[in-house]
Amino acid sequence: MTDDRQTYRLGLALVLFSTISWSTAGYFVRLIELDSWTLLFWRGVFGALTALLFALIQQRGRIVQTFRDLGAPGLCFSLSSGLGMTAYLSALSLTSVAHVAIIYAALPFVAAVTAAIVLRERTSAGTLAASAAAFTGIVVVMAGGAGEGALSGDLVAVAMTLLMAVMIVISRRYRGIPMVPAGCLSAVIAALIALPFAHPLAVSGRDVALLAVFGATNMGLGLILFTIGSKYLPAAETALISALEAPLGPFWVWLAFGETPLPATIAGGALVMAAVVAHVLVGARRQPVPVLP
Repeated sequence: MTDDRQTYRLGLALVLFSTISWSTAGYFVRLIELDSWTLLFWRGVFGALTALLFALIQQRGRIVQTFRDLGAPGLCFSLSSGLGMTAYLSALSLTSVAHVAIIYAALPFVAAVTAAIVLRERTSAGTLAASAAAFTGIVVVMAGGAGEGALSGDLVAVAMTLLMAVMIVISRRYRGIPMVPAGCLSAVIAALIALPFAHPLAVSGRDVALLAVFGATNMGLGLILFTIGSKYLPAAETALISALEAPLGPFWVWLAFGETPLPATIAGGALVMAAVVAHVLVGARRQPVPVLP
């Protein structure tokens, strides 16, 4: 444990920039006019290459052993993450960016409930109350967003959120998983899932350049920054910063393409964000800042 504020601020900055990086997914999906499977394939390829390059620099001569150290927990983590990535881009292609972002913003509470069931972790009354408020916001979004999103896409976004919660629980249970190699493998899994349905050669030079930026920044860089920064922050604060993806995702799309969220989406999003902020303001500051090896 440490009270080193400089280290704390570093973690805060890294997780914040990772969240900004992840929030651009909707922008790239709208910008690159390709089917979602081809997008997912190339995003996974370039994301895996970025993570692999970082792992090579970080581990130097131990890269093969690092992948061997993943074990069964690391493989389960990578599978959950890969499936979650697949569901994420599929949801973005089926419903609005705003709906996906708002549903994903409930992840901290879904993860808390999953951890309580699987790991027998105690969940406070405040967390349960915040969870209820967040899910109320999601109901508002899904019920009042007629004409903006699609129920099928909303349900895929819910599945994606559940998969990400499973990933978080695995990482809590097995803290020794080498996260960058696991992220690299998850990107490969996502690319392999997409490959049978994708048209990887039916892309222009411009598309390849945009896909390289998409995969390297949105997936690769976002993963690296989050992996490092989250070691220096309490889990609740990490979840709070990650939830900023909810308003940021629709903001980039509105800024670039004029896709304005409906009032129900704005109201539901505000309720989710209020639940997240209130929960962290009440509880997160009471936790010491852990520094993990």
